[in-house]
Amino acid sequence: MHWMKQSRQENLIYLAVWGLLFAAPLLSLYVRTISDPNVTFDWTEVFIVWRKFAVYLVLFLVHNFFLAPLLVHGHKRTVYFSIVAATVIVFTVYQCNSRPERPKGHRPPMEQFDRHEPPPFEGYGHRPEHRVEHRPDMPPPFVGEHDILAVVMLILMFGANLGIKGYFRNRDIRRRLAKLERENLEQQLEYLRYQISPHFFMNTLNNIHALVDIDPEKAKDTILELSKMMRFVLYEGNKQGVPLSRELDFIRHYVTLMQLRYTNKVRITLDLPNEVPDRQIPPLILITFIENAFKHGVSYQHESFIEVQVIVEDDELRFCCRNSIADTPNEEQGGVGLSNVRKRLNLLYGNNYTLRIRNVADAYSVELNIPLS
Repeated sequence: MHWMKQSRQENLIYLAVWGLLFAAPLLSLYVRTISDPNVTFDWTEVFIVWRKFAVYLVLFLVHNFFLAPLLVHGHKRTVYFSIVAATVIVFTVYQCNSRPERPKGHRPPMEQFDRHEPPPFEGYGHRPEHRVEHRPDMPPPFVGEHDILAVVMLILMFGANLGIKGYFRNRDIRRRLAKLERENLEQQLEYLRYQISPHFFMNTLNNIHALVDIDPEKAKDTILELSKMMRFVLYEGNKQGVPLSRELDFIRHYVTLMQLRYTNKVRITLDLPNEVPDRQIPPLILITFIENAFKHGVSYQHESFIEVQVIVEDDELRFCCRNSIADTPNEEQGGVGLSNVRKRLNLLYGNNYTLRIRNVADAYSVELNIPLS
């Protein structure tokens, strides 16, 4: 039964076409009665045309609701073409047997004259040309010109029906695929967001835990800063885009909290623009690289450095993060990793971004260019 379901637009197309076809005899006869006063409006002539159209309409309905779905939805080519061929043959036989019969005793106008005498309208000196003799009692051929035309019209009607149905079928498939891709994109982005947030809070809470015994007052201030950041994650992290200024403020708070954990042996440089245009950026898209810099680039035995820079120009954001490589980097589990960051960037920007990662002997650097919406 699901084969018989059609879109409203498809049904409107069929209704409009058949409405015009059935209205054509009425309009034609109406125009003739206006242009020629000797012609009267005769419903019998209209009904004769409608009766022929009714046959095509019945065949169209059978093809549209039962035969065409076999090919378009069921992909049963052999069954479809076999039934259609049988239908065309039956229609041809019906068309040949339903032709109006020639009245008995009727003779063509030229045969009313004697074969040996010229017609009265032939002038003097006219040489009678050879004419093919007509036999009024000879039956017409089995398949005539009108019969062939009717069969061709039937085949064209079936083909047009297949074309329209195939178009709407492909359109529905494209819509469903686009919807599935959009839903899959949203689910993957939501999943990646919720992966990032717990990782960040786990590291930040560790920082606060280290401050509780060293400087309780700073720990309190840090908790207040963390509450602001949590508010950003809770209310802004689930959006597709946030103001660039708020994302940069989030990075400032994060780096400030991280600086409380380390001594002067760790040189932290943060270069962010003070004024930025009113543009949107995906939330928490940059913090992962900064987290990894603190996680893998800080050494407690040797001097270390972390450099973060953001440049905004021409509706494009350039992010650079460079850090030293620790002798024994933190192997703490639970991080999102660069693979998930790449997935998120691919889902958000496709090929409209660049990410360069360099890992040399003494430094690790990340360069990211993304467009601003």
